[in-house]
Amino acid sequence: MADITTINPATGETIKTYQHMSNDEVNKVIDASHDAFLQWRDTSHEERARVIKSIGESLMNKKEQLAKLMTEERGKLYQQSMDEIELCKGICDYTAEHGITALADDEREVEGMKKGIVTYQPIGIIYGIQPWNFPAYQVFRYTIANLMAGNSVLLKHAENVTGSGLLIEEIFKDSDLPENLFRTLLISHDQSEKVIENDKVRGVTMTGSDKGGSIIGQQAAKVMKKTVLELGSNDAFIVLGDADLDLAVETCTHARLYNNGETCVAAKRFIVVDSLYDEFRDRLVKAFESKKVGDPMSEDSDIGPLARKDLQEKLHEQVEKSVSKGAKIATGGKLPEGEGSYYPATILEHITEGQPAYDDELFGPVASLIRAKDEDDAMNIANDSRYGLGGAIFSKDEDKAIELARTRFDTGMVYINGYGLANPALPFGGVKNSGYGREHGGFGIKEFVNIKALHVFGK
Repeated sequence: MADITTINPATGETIKTYQHMSNDEVNKVIDASHDAFLQWRDTSHEERARVIKSIGESLMNKKEQLAKLMTEERGKLYQQSMDEIELCKGICDYTAEHGITALADDEREVEGMKKGIVTYQPIGIIYGIQPWNFPAYQVFRYTIANLMAGNSVLLKHAENVTGSGLLIEEIFKDSDLPENLFRTLLISHDQSEKVIENDKVRGVTMTGSDKGGSIIGQQAAKVMKKTVLELGSNDAFIVLGDADLDLAVETCTHARLYNNGETCVAAKRFIVVDSLYDEFRDRLVKAFESKKVGDPMSEDSDIGPLARKDLQEKLHEQVEKSVSKGAKIATGGKLPEGEGSYYPATILEHITEGQPAYDDELFGPVASLIRAKDEDDAMNIANDSRYGLGGAIFSKDEDKAIELARTRFDTGMVYINGYGLANPALPFGGVKNSGYGREHGGFGIKEFVNIKALHVFGK
Protein backbone atom coordinates (compact mmCIF):
# COMPACT_ATOMS: atom_id res chain seq x y z
CA MET A 1 0.00 0.00 0.00
CA ALA A 2 1.42 3.40 -0.99
CA ASP A 3 2.49 5.80 1.71
CA ILE A 4 0.86 9.18 2.33
CA THR A 5 3.06 12.15 1.40
CA THR A 6 2.13 15.73 2.25
CA ILE A 7 3.42 18.53 -0.01
CA ASN A 8 3.66 22.26 0.60
CA PRO A 9 1.54 23.79 -2.22
CA ALA A 10 3.41 27.11 -1.98
CA THR A 11 6.77 25.52 -2.86
CA GLY A 12 6.05 22.02 -4.18
CA GLU A 13 8.38 20.60 -1.50
CA THR A 14 7.65 17.43 0.46
CA ILE A 15 6.66 18.02 4.09
CA LYS A 16 6.39 14.51 5.51
CA THR A 17 5.56 10.91 4.64
CA TYR A 18 3.21 8.73 6.68
CA GLN A 19 2.34 5.04 6.56
CA HIS A 20 -1.19 3.74 6.22
CA MET A 21 -2.49 1.73 9.15
CA SER A 22 -2.80 -2.01 8.75
CA ASN A 23 -6.28 -3.56 8.74
CA ASP A 24 -5.54 -5.05 12.14
CA GLU A 25 -4.60 -1.62 13.54
CA VAL A 26 -7.81 -0.12 12.16
CA ASN A 27 -9.96 -2.82 13.74
CA LYS A 28 -8.25 -2.30 17.09
CA VAL A 29 -8.97 1.42 16.91
CA ILE A 30 -12.63 0.72 16.12
CA ASP A 31 -12.90 -1.72 19.05
CA ALA A 32 -11.30 0.81 21.41
CA SER A 33 -13.61 3.55 20.12
CA HIS A 34 -16.65 1.36 20.77
CA ASP A 35 -15.48 0.50 24.29
CA ALA A 36 -14.94 4.19 25.01
CA PHE A 37 -18.45 4.94 23.74
CA LEU A 38 -19.98 2.41 26.13
CA GLN A 39 -18.57 4.45 29.01
CA TRP A 40 -19.15 7.90 27.52
CA ARG A 41 -22.83 7.35 26.74
CA ASP A 42 -23.56 7.11 30.49
CA THR A 43 -21.86 10.43 31.20
CA SER A 44 -24.20 13.28 32.13
CA HIS A 45 -24.86 16.08 29.67
CA GLU A 46 -23.30 18.48 32.15
CA GLU A 47 -20.05 16.49 32.28
CA ARG A 48 -19.93 16.22 28.49
CA ALA A 49 -20.31 20.01 28.25
CA ARG A 50 -17.46 20.51 30.70
CA VAL A 51 -15.19 18.21 28.71
CA ILE A 52 -16.06 19.97 25.44
CA LYS A 53 -15.16 23.28 27.04
CA SER A 54 -11.77 21.78 27.89
CA ILE A 55 -11.30 20.73 24.24
CA GLY A 56 -11.62 24.37 23.23
CA GLU A 57 -9.01 25.34 25.80
CA SER A 58 -6.66 22.59 24.62
CA LEU A 59 -7.12 23.83 21.05
CA MET A 60 -6.06 27.35 21.99
CA ASN A 61 -2.90 26.00 23.61
CA LYS A 62 -1.77 24.77 20.20
CA LYS A 63 -3.38 27.52 18.12
CA GLU A 64 -0.23 28.82 16.45
CA GLN A 65 1.20 25.35 15.87
CA LEU A 66 -1.96 24.12 14.18
CA ALA A 67 -2.40 27.33 12.17
CA LYS A 68 1.13 27.13 10.78
CA LEU A 69 0.69 23.46 9.90
CA MET A 70 -2.61 24.08 8.11
CA THR A 71 -1.02 26.88 6.11
CA GLU A 72 1.98 24.69 5.26
CA GLU A 73 -0.09 21.67 4.23
CA ARG A 74 -2.88 23.33 2.23
CA GLY A 75 -1.73 26.87 1.48
CA LYS A 76 -4.37 28.94 3.22
CA LEU A 77 -3.34 32.36 4.50
CA TYR A 78 -1.89 32.15 8.00
CA GLN A 79 -4.30 34.75 9.42
CA GLN A 80 -7.23 32.80 7.96
CA SER A 81 -5.86 29.65 9.60
CA MET A 82 -5.89 31.54 12.91
CA ASP A 83 -9.47 32.69 12.23
CA GLU A 84 -10.49 29.10 11.51
CA ILE A 85 -9.21 27.97 14.89
CA GLU A 86 -11.18 30.75 16.58
CA LEU A 87 -14.29 29.43 14.83
CA CYS A 88 -13.55 25.95 16.19
CA LYS A 89 -13.20 27.41 19.68
CA GLY A 90 -16.57 29.11 19.15
CA ILE A 91 -18.13 25.75 18.25
CA CYS A 92 -16.82 24.25 21.50
CA ASP A 93 -18.12 27.16 23.57
CA TYR A 94 -21.52 27.26 21.86
CA THR A 95 -22.03 23.51 22.20
CA ALA A 96 -20.98 23.49 25.85
CA GLU A 97 -23.47 26.28 26.56
CA HIS A 98 -26.44 25.10 24.51
CA GLY A 99 -25.94 21.34 24.12
CA ILE A 100 -27.50 20.45 27.46
CA THR A 101 -30.78 22.14 26.52
CA ALA A 102 -30.75 20.70 22.98
CA LEU A 103 -30.50 17.14 24.34
CA ALA A 104 -33.02 17.53 27.18
CA ASP A 105 -35.97 15.14 27.21
CA ASP A 106 -39.14 16.48 25.63
CA GLU A 107 -42.18 15.61 27.76
CA ARG A 108 -45.56 15.74 26.02
CA GLU A 109 -49.20 15.43 26.98
CA VAL A 110 -50.65 12.55 24.99
CA GLU A 111 -54.30 11.49 25.00
CA GLY A 112 -54.84 8.01 26.39
CA MET A 113 -51.66 7.81 28.46
CA LYS A 114 -50.07 9.44 31.46
CA LYS A 115 -47.45 11.17 29.35
CA GLY A 116 -45.11 10.78 26.43
CA ILE A 117 -41.37 11.38 26.56
CA VAL A 118 -39.05 11.96 23.63
CA THR A 119 -35.46 11.28 24.58
CA TYR A 120 -32.27 11.66 22.54
CA GLN A 121 -29.81 8.84 23.10
CA PRO A 122 -26.36 8.28 21.54
CA ILE A 123 -25.93 5.43 19.08
CA GLY A 124 -22.21 4.66 18.86
CA ILE A 125 -19.26 5.41 16.61
CA ILE A 126 -19.70 8.20 14.05
CA TYR A 127 -17.21 8.05 11.19
CA GLY A 128 -16.26 11.31 9.47
CA ILE A 129 -14.63 11.61 6.03
CA GLN A 130 -13.39 15.18 5.76
CA PRO A 131 -11.78 17.42 3.13
CA TRP A 132 -8.69 19.60 3.18
CA ASN A 133 -10.09 23.09 2.64
CA PHE A 134 -10.80 23.78 6.33
CA PRO A 135 -8.59 21.20 8.07
CA ALA A 136 -9.73 22.06 11.60
CA TYR A 137 -13.24 23.45 11.15
CA GLN A 138 -14.54 20.49 9.14
CA VAL A 139 -13.42 18.16 11.93
CA PHE A 140 -14.72 20.22 14.84
CA ARG A 141 -18.06 20.82 13.09
CA TYR A 142 -19.14 17.18 13.30
CA THR A 143 -16.95 15.97 16.15
CA ILE A 144 -18.01 18.37 18.89
CA ALA A 145 -21.74 17.86 18.20
CA ASN A 146 -21.39 14.09 18.28
CA LEU A 147 -19.26 14.02 21.41
CA MET A 148 -21.88 16.18 23.11
CA ALA A 149 -24.55 13.75 21.94
CA GLY A 150 -22.63 10.94 23.65
CA ASN A 151 -21.14 9.25 20.59
CA SER A 152 -17.51 8.45 19.85
CA VAL A 153 -15.81 9.76 16.70
CA LEU A 154 -13.42 8.49 14.04
CA LEU A 155 -11.79 10.72 11.42
CA LYS A 156 -10.46 9.98 7.94
CA HIS A 157 -8.93 13.27 6.89
CA ALA A 158 -7.85 14.24 3.38
CA GLU A 159 -4.36 12.86 2.79
CA ASN A 160 -2.78 16.24 2.02
CA VAL A 161 -3.64 17.45 5.56
CA THR A 162 -2.64 14.26 7.38
CA GLY A 163 -0.39 16.17 9.76
CA SER A 164 -3.27 18.46 10.74
CA GLY A 165 -5.50 15.45 11.40
CA LEU A 166 -2.91 13.91 13.71
CA LEU A 167 -2.29 17.19 15.53
CA ILE A 168 -6.04 17.58 16.09
CA GLU A 169 -6.04 14.10 17.64
CA GLU A 170 -3.22 15.25 19.93
CA ILE A 171 -5.26 18.32 20.91
CA PHE A 172 -8.18 16.11 21.90
CA LYS A 173 -5.84 13.86 23.90
CA ASP A 174 -4.50 16.87 25.78
CA SER A 175 -8.03 17.84 26.87
CA ASP A 176 -10.20 16.14 29.49
CA LEU A 177 -11.80 13.91 26.84
CA PRO A 178 -11.52 10.22 27.83
CA GLU A 179 -9.14 8.13 25.76
CA ASN A 180 -10.21 6.73 22.36
CA LEU A 181 -13.35 8.88 21.99
CA PHE A 182 -11.66 10.66 19.09
CA ARG A 183 -9.18 8.92 16.80
CA THR A 184 -7.65 9.75 13.41
CA LEU A 185 -7.36 6.91 10.90
CA LEU A 186 -4.62 6.86 8.25
CA ILE A 187 -6.34 4.61 5.73
CA SER A 188 -7.00 4.08 2.02
CA HIS A 189 -10.37 4.34 0.25
CA ASP A 190 -10.72 0.54 0.29
CA GLN A 191 -10.06 0.46 4.01
CA SER A 192 -12.55 3.29 4.47
CA GLU A 193 -15.32 1.20 2.94
CA LYS A 194 -14.52 -1.56 5.44
CA VAL A 195 -14.85 0.96 8.27
CA ILE A 196 -18.31 1.90 7.00
CA GLU A 197 -19.25 -1.78 6.90
CA ASN A 198 -18.07 -2.46 10.46
CA ASP A 199 -21.06 -3.20 12.71
CA LYS A 200 -19.70 -1.01 15.50
CA VAL A 201 -19.80 2.06 13.26
CA ARG A 202 -23.32 3.48 13.39
CA GLY A 203 -23.22 6.64 11.27
CA VAL A 204 -21.19 8.27 8.51
CA THR A 205 -20.72 11.96 7.77
CA MET A 206 -18.83 13.27 4.77
CA THR A 207 -17.92 16.64 3.32
CA GLY A 208 -16.63 16.77 -0.24
CA SER A 209 -17.70 16.63 -3.86
CA ASP A 210 -21.12 15.45 -5.02
CA LYS A 211 -19.41 12.58 -6.85
CA GLY A 212 -17.65 11.47 -3.68
CA GLY A 213 -20.81 11.92 -1.65
CA SER A 214 -22.74 9.66 -4.00
CA ILE A 215 -20.16 6.90 -3.50
CA ILE A 216 -20.09 7.24 0.30
CA GLY A 217 -23.88 7.47 0.48
CA GLN A 218 -24.24 4.23 -1.48
CA GLN A 219 -21.62 2.44 0.62
CA ALA A 220 -23.43 3.41 3.80
CA ALA A 221 -26.89 2.64 2.43
CA LYS A 222 -25.83 -0.92 1.56
CA VAL A 223 -25.24 -1.57 5.27
CA MET A 224 -28.17 0.54 6.54
CA LYS A 225 -26.08 3.35 8.02
CA LYS A 226 -27.40 6.87 8.23
CA THR A 227 -25.34 9.56 6.49
CA VAL A 228 -25.00 13.33 6.59
CA LEU A 229 -23.50 14.67 3.35
CA GLU A 230 -22.27 18.25 2.86
CA LEU A 231 -21.21 18.41 -0.76
CA GLY A 232 -20.27 20.92 -3.42
CA SER A 233 -22.04 23.97 -4.72
CA ASN A 234 -21.88 26.86 -7.16
CA ASP A 235 -23.58 29.41 -4.93
CA ALA A 236 -25.34 32.33 -6.58
CA PHE A 237 -24.90 35.82 -5.16
CA ILE A 238 -27.72 37.98 -6.54
CA VAL A 239 -27.34 41.75 -6.87
CA LEU A 240 -30.73 43.42 -7.32
CA GLY A 241 -31.35 46.86 -8.79
CA ASP A 242 -31.73 48.54 -5.39
CA ALA A 243 -28.57 47.01 -3.90
CA ASP A 244 -25.88 48.99 -2.10
CA LEU A 245 -23.26 48.63 -4.81
CA ASP A 246 -20.28 49.38 -2.57
CA LEU A 247 -21.40 46.71 -0.12
CA ALA A 248 -22.16 44.20 -2.88
CA VAL A 249 -18.76 44.56 -4.57
CA GLU A 250 -16.82 44.41 -1.32
CA THR A 251 -18.77 41.43 0.01
CA CYS A 252 -18.76 39.47 -3.24
CA THR A 253 -15.00 39.95 -3.60
CA HIS A 254 -14.39 38.67 -0.09
CA ALA A 255 -16.89 35.82 -0.45
CA ARG A 256 -15.24 34.56 -3.65
CA LEU A 257 -11.57 34.94 -2.70
CA TYR A 258 -11.62 34.00 1.01
CA ASN A 259 -9.72 30.79 1.75
CA ASN A 260 -8.15 31.05 -1.73
CA GLY A 261 -11.62 30.54 -3.15
CA GLU A 262 -11.64 26.96 -1.87
CA THR A 263 -14.86 27.07 0.12
CA CYS A 264 -18.06 25.07 -0.41
CA VAL A 265 -20.34 27.87 0.71
CA ALA A 266 -18.74 30.72 -1.22
CA ALA A 267 -19.76 33.20 -3.89
CA LYS A 268 -19.26 31.47 -7.21
CA ARG A 269 -21.87 32.84 -9.62
CA PHE A 270 -22.51 36.59 -9.45
CA ILE A 271 -25.95 37.23 -10.93
CA VAL A 272 -26.48 40.95 -11.46
CA VAL A 273 -29.58 42.66 -12.84
CA ASP A 274 -29.09 44.53 -16.09
CA SER A 275 -29.41 48.03 -14.59
CA LEU A 276 -26.35 47.54 -12.34
CA TYR A 277 -24.36 44.99 -14.34
CA ASP A 278 -21.85 47.25 -16.11
CA GLU A 279 -20.94 49.28 -13.03
CA PHE A 280 -20.76 46.18 -10.83
CA ARG A 281 -18.54 44.48 -13.40
CA ASP A 282 -16.09 47.37 -13.62
CA ARG A 283 -15.83 47.68 -9.85
CA LEU A 284 -15.45 43.94 -9.37
CA VAL A 285 -12.64 43.72 -11.93
CA LYS A 286 -10.83 46.54 -10.15
CA ALA A 287 -11.28 44.83 -6.78
CA PHE A 288 -10.03 41.46 -8.07
CA GLU A 289 -7.02 43.06 -9.76
CA SER A 290 -6.00 44.68 -6.46
CA LYS A 291 -5.58 41.29 -4.75
CA LYS A 292 -2.04 40.00 -4.40
CA VAL A 293 -1.25 36.31 -4.86
CA GLY A 294 1.72 35.16 -2.80
CA ASP A 295 3.30 33.41 0.17
CA PRO A 296 0.45 32.37 2.54
CA MET A 297 2.64 33.15 5.57
CA SER A 298 3.08 36.78 4.43
CA GLU A 299 0.75 39.49 5.72
CA ASP A 300 1.01 41.15 2.30
CA SER A 301 -0.68 38.24 0.50
CA ASP A 302 -4.42 38.23 -0.23
CA ILE A 303 -4.53 34.81 -1.92
CA GLY A 304 -2.32 31.80 -1.28
CA PRO A 305 -1.77 28.73 -3.47
CA LEU A 306 -4.46 26.18 -4.22
CA ALA A 307 -4.11 23.11 -2.05
CA ARG A 308 -2.57 20.82 -4.68
CA LYS A 309 -1.03 21.07 -8.14
CA ASP A 310 -3.72 18.85 -9.67
CA LEU A 311 -6.41 21.17 -8.32
CA GLN A 312 -4.68 24.14 -9.95
CA GLU A 313 -4.57 22.26 -13.24
CA LYS A 314 -8.24 21.22 -12.99
CA LEU A 315 -9.36 24.77 -12.26
CA HIS A 316 -7.44 26.11 -15.25
CA GLU A 317 -8.95 23.42 -17.47
CA GLN A 318 -12.43 24.51 -16.34
CA VAL A 319 -11.59 28.13 -17.17
CA GLU A 320 -10.21 27.20 -20.61
CA LYS A 321 -13.18 24.96 -21.39
CA SER A 322 -15.58 27.73 -20.42
CA VAL A 323 -13.72 30.13 -22.73
CA SER A 324 -13.82 27.59 -25.56
CA LYS A 325 -17.60 27.52 -25.12
CA GLY A 326 -18.01 31.30 -25.29
CA ALA A 327 -16.98 32.74 -21.92
CA LYS A 328 -14.73 35.81 -21.84
CA ILE A 329 -11.96 36.50 -19.34
CA ALA A 330 -12.47 39.91 -17.73
CA THR A 331 -9.31 39.55 -15.63
CA GLY A 332 -6.88 36.81 -14.62
CA GLY A 333 -7.11 33.37 -16.15
CA LYS A 334 -3.41 32.84 -16.81
CA LEU A 335 -1.70 29.78 -15.35
CA PRO A 336 1.38 30.93 -13.40
CA GLU A 337 4.72 29.25 -13.88
CA GLY A 338 6.68 27.68 -11.04
CA GLU A 339 6.39 24.89 -8.50
CA GLY A 340 3.69 26.47 -6.37
CA SER A 341 0.03 25.82 -7.21
CA TYR A 342 -0.99 29.48 -7.35
CA TYR A 343 -3.87 30.84 -9.43
CA PRO A 344 -4.80 34.50 -9.99
CA ALA A 345 -8.08 36.14 -9.03
CA THR A 346 -10.13 35.57 -12.19
CA ILE A 347 -13.47 36.81 -13.49
CA LEU A 348 -15.32 35.13 -16.36
CA GLU A 349 -18.27 36.76 -18.12
CA HIS A 350 -20.60 35.87 -21.00
CA ILE A 351 -21.47 32.80 -18.96
CA THR A 352 -24.06 30.43 -20.40
CA GLU A 353 -25.42 26.97 -19.78
CA GLY A 354 -23.05 24.22 -20.89
CA GLN A 355 -19.92 25.93 -19.60
CA PRO A 356 -18.17 24.62 -16.46
CA ALA A 357 -18.39 28.19 -15.13
CA TYR A 358 -22.20 27.90 -15.24
CA ASP A 359 -22.86 24.22 -14.53
CA ASP A 360 -20.09 23.09 -12.20
CA GLU A 361 -18.22 24.07 -9.07
CA LEU A 362 -15.04 26.04 -9.71
CA PHE A 363 -13.06 25.48 -6.52
CA GLY A 364 -10.66 28.39 -6.51
CA PRO A 365 -10.48 32.18 -7.01
CA VAL A 366 -12.62 32.27 -10.18
CA ALA A 367 -15.93 34.15 -10.35
CA SER A 368 -18.67 33.65 -12.94
CA LEU A 369 -20.38 36.94 -13.79
CA ILE A 370 -23.91 36.60 -15.22
CA ARG A 371 -26.26 39.33 -16.46
CA ALA A 372 -29.95 38.97 -15.53
CA LYS A 373 -32.84 40.89 -17.07
CA ASP A 374 -34.60 41.54 -13.78
CA GLU A 375 -35.34 40.13 -10.34
CA ASP A 376 -37.36 37.15 -11.59
CA ASP A 377 -34.72 36.27 -14.16
CA ALA A 378 -32.02 36.47 -11.48
CA MET A 379 -33.88 34.07 -9.19
CA ASN A 380 -34.50 31.63 -12.06
CA ILE A 381 -30.80 31.63 -13.00
CA ALA A 382 -29.79 31.17 -9.36
CA ASN A 383 -31.98 28.09 -9.03
CA ASP A 384 -30.90 26.67 -12.40
CA SER A 385 -28.29 24.46 -10.77
CA ARG A 386 -27.93 20.87 -9.62
CA TYR A 387 -26.56 22.33 -6.38
CA GLY A 388 -28.28 24.06 -3.49
CA LEU A 389 -25.95 24.83 -0.59
CA GLY A 390 -25.89 28.60 -0.11
CA GLY A 391 -26.46 31.91 -1.82
CA ALA A 392 -26.94 35.60 -1.17
CA ILE A 393 -29.21 38.51 -2.03
CA PHE A 394 -28.19 42.17 -2.02
CA SER A 395 -31.03 44.67 -1.76
CA LYS A 396 -31.78 47.75 0.35
CA ASP A 397 -35.32 46.38 0.77
CA GLU A 398 -34.52 43.89 3.52
CA ASP A 399 -38.09 42.57 3.80
CA LYS A 400 -38.21 41.82 0.07
CA ALA A 401 -34.82 40.09 0.22
CA ILE A 402 -35.92 37.96 3.17
CA GLU A 403 -39.12 36.96 1.39
CA LEU A 404 -37.23 36.01 -1.78
CA ALA A 405 -34.75 34.03 0.30
CA ARG A 406 -37.51 32.27 2.22
CA THR A 407 -39.79 31.36 -0.67
CA ARG A 408 -37.78 31.38 -3.91
CA PHE A 409 -34.16 30.44 -3.20
CA ASP A 410 -33.74 26.64 -3.46
CA THR A 411 -30.77 26.36 -1.08
CA GLY A 412 -30.09 25.43 2.51
CA MET A 413 -28.63 28.82 3.45
CA VAL A 414 -29.04 32.39 2.20
CA TYR A 415 -27.08 35.48 3.21
CA ILE A 416 -28.84 38.85 3.12
CA ASN A 417 -26.57 41.84 2.45
CA GLY A 418 -23.48 40.11 3.79
CA TYR A 419 -21.48 36.91 4.01
CA GLY A 420 -20.21 34.65 6.74
CA LEU A 421 -18.66 31.23 6.49
CA ALA A 422 -20.69 29.59 9.25
CA ASN A 423 -22.23 30.33 12.61
CA PRO A 424 -22.63 27.69 15.35
CA ALA A 425 -26.08 29.11 16.14
CA LEU A 426 -27.54 28.49 12.66
CA PRO A 427 -27.94 25.23 10.69
CA PHE A 428 -25.43 24.45 7.93
CA GLY A 429 -26.26 22.21 4.97
CA GLY A 430 -27.87 22.06 1.56
CA VAL A 431 -30.35 20.46 -0.82
CA LYS A 432 -30.21 18.75 -4.23
CA ASN A 433 -26.68 17.61 -5.13
CA SER A 434 -25.27 19.67 -2.27
CA GLY A 435 -26.29 16.86 0.05
CA TYR A 436 -28.59 16.42 3.04
CA GLY A 437 -28.61 16.64 6.79
CA ARG A 438 -27.67 19.62 8.93
CA GLU A 439 -24.82 20.62 11.18
CA HIS A 440 -24.75 23.46 13.74
CA GLY A 441 -27.68 25.32 15.24
CA GLY A 442 -28.77 22.49 17.53
CA PHE A 443 -29.64 20.35 14.50
CA GLY A 444 -26.26 18.67 14.07
CA ILE A 445 -26.33 17.42 17.63
CA LYS A 446 -29.46 15.36 16.83
CA GLU A 447 -28.41 13.94 13.45
CA PHE A 448 -26.83 10.84 14.97
CA VAL A 449 -28.97 10.07 18.01
CA ASN A 450 -31.76 7.62 18.66
CA ILE A 451 -34.87 9.78 18.92
CA LYS A 452 -36.66 7.45 21.27
CA ALA A 453 -40.36 7.63 22.20
CA LEU A 454 -41.40 6.54 25.71
CA HIS A 455 -45.10 5.75 26.10
CA VAL A 456 -45.95 6.07 29.81
CA PHE A 457 -49.30 4.67 30.98
CA GLY A 458 -50.95 4.88 34.38
CA LYS A 459 -52.89 7.31 36.49
